[in-house]
Amino acid sequence: MEIKITKTATPKEKPQGPLGFGRNFTDHMFTMSYTEGIGWHDAEIIPYGKLEFSPACAVFHYGQETFEGMKAYKGADGACYLFRPEMNARRINASNERMSIPQFPEEDFLHALKTLVKLDLDWIPDGADSSLYIRPFFIAADEVLGLSISKTYRFMIIMTPSASFFGGLQSVGIWIEDEYVRAVRGGTGRAKTGGNYSASMAAQARAQKEGYAQVMWLDGVERKYIEEVGAMNIFFKIDGKMITPALNGSILQGVTRDSIITLCKDFGIPVEERPISVDELMQAADANLLQEAFGAGTAVVISPVGKLRYQGKEVTIGNGEAGETSNKLYKALSAIQRGEAPDKFNWRVQL
Repeated sequence: MEIKITKTATPKEKPQGPLGFGRNFTDHMFTMSYTEGIGWHDAEIIPYGKLEFSPACAVFHYGQETFEGMKAYKGADGACYLFRPEMNARRINASNERMSIPQFPEEDFLHALKTLVKLDLDWIPDGADSSLYIRPFFIAADEVLGLSISKTYRFMIIMTPSASFFGGLQSVGIWIEDEYVRAVRGGTGRAKTGGNYSASMAAQARAQKEGYAQVMWLDGVERKYIEEVGAMNIFFKIDGKMITPALNGSILQGVTRDSIITLCKDFGIPVEERPISVDELMQAADANLLQEAFGAGTAVVISPVGKLRYQGKEVTIGNGEAGETSNKLYKALSAIQRGEAPDKFNWRVQL
């Protein structure tokens, strides 16, 4: 795939002070179009800027879109690293399949990604809790009203220098939701698509009003089994074992999730991927067997859970702060991502 590159004539000033998350964007972005009968065409890197679409653009009305979240890191040695980008390439195609969006060649995805990051390499921030967050996404682009599979699409990649989503390894409070549901098996829960997240906002707003940072979702059928937390997969350390909900078709197959499971096994920590009910979780807490809990995802890496609330009952986990295993996993994974530790799993990609 050949990429036409048009560099900006007016480079932007790099952000000063606290970065926040997803607020500032680099000088360039990648864009490519799809037309039925032609395929993917016109790969370009252009200056970051506004887009122009018809008000009838299909994505606005029917939500046919997918996206990914990944990062580029600056290592202590000054080198730039990506983390398991091939998994993101595979996962976005799995999401595209579910959302009836044409497949995009994985080798072209990686080529576009690497070319864009290299062009804006000086936007990767320094600091142990900072990185260049990368957002690839696909949108349906037909200019017609009517529920049908689009015949035209745009694929784009934008990037933003960001700090840790929650400001480092800080524990958060979780509201266990028992009214709204995020997804059901057979739906779009396993796809990374915007509708899954917009459907979560009502419960998220209620949780935040009550002083909780994220929502823990139960399954959409029995309202019994734990699935995800916000935009993260979830782990519980119960009586020395690490337990995480099994992938069942409504849970996202997280890159960080897979990495945490691998590290746990390497550390000799027993791991169980299986259904876990909210009743089992609360009983473990009552019996003082719930030792740790944490969310895992690209944006947060690991987000310790300090307290849970379910049906009016609040439970504090440990001392309400990051536990020993959470700290160990966070440090180990971050060290691999930043080139500070040996990479025996071959996860790191140096640019």
